[in-house]
Amino acid sequence: MNELGELRPSQLIFTFGVGSLVDLPNMSALVMGLDDWDTRYCKEIEEDRLVAAIQKRLGSQLTKLYLPPIKLDGMEKDPAAPAVGAPVVPFPRWLRCSLCDTLATVESGVFKLAQDPYRPDKTEYVHQGCLKSQGGRAPSALSVRFLIACREGHLTDFPWLEFVHKGNVPCQGAQLTLREYGASGDASDIVVECHSCGASRRMADAFDSSTPFKCRGHHPHLRLLEPNCQEPAKTILLGASNSWFPTALSALSIPRSVDKLGKMVEEQWAELKDTEDLDELRLMRKKSQKFQSLIPLFSEYSDEDIWGAIETRRVGHQQGDVPPEDLKLPEWQVFSNPESAAENRDFKLRRVAPPKGYETLLEDTVLVERIREVRALMGFTRIESNADFAEATNLGEARLTKLSRESPKWLPASEVRGEGIFLRIREEALLSWEQKSEVQKLQQQFLESHKAWRLLRRLEPASDQFPGIRLVLLHSLAHALMRQIVLDCGYTAASVRERLYSRQPGEPGGPMAGILLYTAAPDSEGTLGGLVELGDPITLGRHLQQASESMRLCASDPLCAEHQPDTLGRTIQGACCHACQFAPETSCERGNRYLDRSALVNTFAATNTAFFD
Repeated sequence: MNELGELRPSQLIFTFGVGSLVDLPNMSALVMGLDDWDTRYCKEIEEDRLVAAIQKRLGSQLTKLYLPPIKLDGMEKDPAAPAVGAPVVPFPRWLRCSLCDTLATVESGVFKLAQDPYRPDKTEYVHQGCLKSQGGRAPSALSVRFLIACREGHLTDFPWLEFVHKGNVPCQGAQLTLREYGASGDASDIVVECHSCGASRRMADAFDSSTPFKCRGHHPHLRLLEPNCQEPAKTILLGASNSWFPTALSALSIPRSVDKLGKMVEEQWAELKDTEDLDELRLMRKKSQKFQSLIPLFSEYSDEDIWGAIETRRVGHQQGDVPPEDLKLPEWQVFSNPESAAENRDFKLRRVAPPKGYETLLEDTVLVERIREVRALMGFTRIESNADFAEATNLGEARLTKLSRESPKWLPASEVRGEGIFLRIREEALLSWEQKSEVQKLQQQFLESHKAWRLLRRLEPASDQFPGIRLVLLHSLAHALMRQIVLDCGYTAASVRERLYSRQPGEPGGPMAGILLYTAAPDSEGTLGGLVELGDPITLGRHLQQASESMRLCASDPLCAEHQPDTLGRTIQGACCHACQFAPETSCERGNRYLDRSALVNTFAATNTAFFD
């Protein structure tokens, strides 16, 4: 194996995960399934709540979360060291000569892999037998930019032979070329031609929805074929945004222990959880040079005390009173009562007064000075995203393309540390607002839009998982405040994330009405406090006031203000657009849906649904 480039651990969860296409400098590559990963160079991440939630969907055989493979110290200078990283293969398997336009597969022998051991980013395929080459360096062979995929997560090479021959029997030893006429790059200007029989066809025909391709049921990341797929396959472009949608699940690390010994055991649980008895613990003490992270624990406490703390944690984990799949309820309980929360190196809360001027609408603000979030990749989809419909914990039997051939025993994950601000709306004020006839009418409009969205995507029942107008208010408030605070906190808009806590009074764990705005960085130190500083009552009150004023008028008005929830199934949003409410994909939990700034403040198109007016 050869190294081809570098990716951050978080990119292997949200951008270039298992089954996705990575655009390398000179070729396109596919990230392979977990069966091909070498876990010897992976570090385990400990987060019991997240593992328990994933087990409810993927099975009890899954017990571990791993960081992506990372090189050990000294490997960079060792020429004999093995290649460490996420495994990839060239995909699509069809390449085109950049000089003569010859179209052939990687396996055909037409193209040869050229490698530079000192510059792995220059690895590429070349066409050594190119007839137009005038000697010297062979021309590069580029990945073709057409693929076919279906909603069941299948992906395969474009059927060039069948396509150019229009369904007839292909020529034996067909010689194909793919030429572009004109500079627009439009599909109608691209022609594939068979020089053996003279057949040719424009690529615009590949996007004709009236003649879909039959899906071959191919999972290239698993080297697996699933015959008899009933979903029609559609042509997509290489690098298209709908070629890979991650289904990720995240949890905030909440400490359970209040004493020092319990906290130390909790922090080192990844090393201690498999300890079977006191004798094994004594052996670990003798070989402490192999377990250097446990030296502070061994130096302060006896083996009997440590073993007692281990058993206490195991019993407490098994007797939890919260369903394991409910990740947000324990977080809500801690944020609602920060004085009862235990502190450790990754979690610290501080209560301050509500934002000035909003004491009647908002509860006390909670400053999250330290926080750790663990994110795991459960699977992915193509063509349509599961995240558009509901949170990952509520997906039920929704489509989910697996990451390994068998049921996975581990999943790739990443951990980030940072800070945040938690705001909670007063329940009595929220109930009073929800009872307004205009607000109930707006909720009905969102419900009809929600039904249309699910019906168009064949999700039954249509009214299931409707979050209600409460979430529309919380979601709109989170986006308005995020857009405002990034001007002062020093972070980019894509670095601040939202976490919504919304449940009706009758729901399990309800009522909930809060938002957590937080930022996190993938290093051990976390972030620098710029977001927590904005939680000061006077400062936060000023930002809330400015955010409210900025929502009254949009640069796209009157079109934005007059927009109502769509009943054709295209979107689930009211008065919102890129100029006023939309947030980056990495920041939003709901895919920029269930937004309406008229739920926050009066606009010139709606004056009776505002919560803050």
